Amino acid sequence: QKLWKMVESNRFQSIWWSEGRKCVAINEELFKEEVLGRGGPLRVFATQSMKSFLRQLNLYGFTKMQQDFQRSASLPEFLAEEAAASAHSKILYYYNPYFNREHPHLLEKCKRRVGLKRRAPDAPEMDERHPSRSPDG
Repeated sequence: QKLWKMVESNRFQSIWWSEGRKCVAINEELFKEEVLGRGGPLRVFATQSMKSFLRQLNLYGFTKMQQDFQRSASLPEFLAEEAAASAHSKILYYYNPYFNREHPHLLEKCKRRVGLKRRAPDAPEMDERHPSRSPDG
């Protein structure tokens, strides 16, 4: 929901809708400064690391898109992409089928995936009835 509000807002220049309003375009360098660099009450996300932010996008089902697809059709999006490209900034494109400007009701399906916790290979299995006891007794 935070990401949706950011993309819909005019307050952030580092993130916008792209590719038919189905992808999120992120100007990486500007995003680091404008969003992740905020502190105190203006802080948007808990992390200040781009790597951690992108990991969260992946956990929410976003996939990175290649940049070789057709440019945006609308003039404001095209100009934003051109300005970012001319500033030698890296533009990242992320897609999630449930994150679509034309279908905001799908946002409720955009949930964080829960990964399975891995057990160390040589760790003993625990007895489910008595978690503090190993199978050997």
